[in-house]
Amino acid sequence: MEADEIALTAAQIAKSKKATRVVVLDLKGQSDVCSHIMICSAQNDRQAKAIADAIDAEIKSKNVKALAIEGKQSGQWVLIDFGSTIVHIFLDQIRDYYALEKLFPEAEFLPVN
Repeated sequence: MEADEIALTAAQIAKSKKATRVVVLDLKGQSDVCSHIMICSAQNDRQAKAIADAIDAEIKSKNVKALAIEGKQSGQWVLIDFGSTIVHIFLDQIRDYYALEKLFPEAEFLPVN
């Protein structure tokens, strides 16, 4: 899977699990860490964990294994690192505090269906 496919698949899965404020940013040429990030919000820690589990399982079924998953214990900010794509699942208040979207004002937002 290409990085944009991973990000958009993760976004669709997050939406299917009732995540809110789902966005995908194309960071090609703007970040040395990854080329895409997907950011979404969960209403509570249980939902954040469920979203993370569903994304990990679906992407893994397509033969792409996560390099790391952090934050599932607390569920306030879960990060899934797929190498070229990083998935962030936040509780709203944590997301608003860190405002990752604002770190890359030049980033293109990919349409999420």
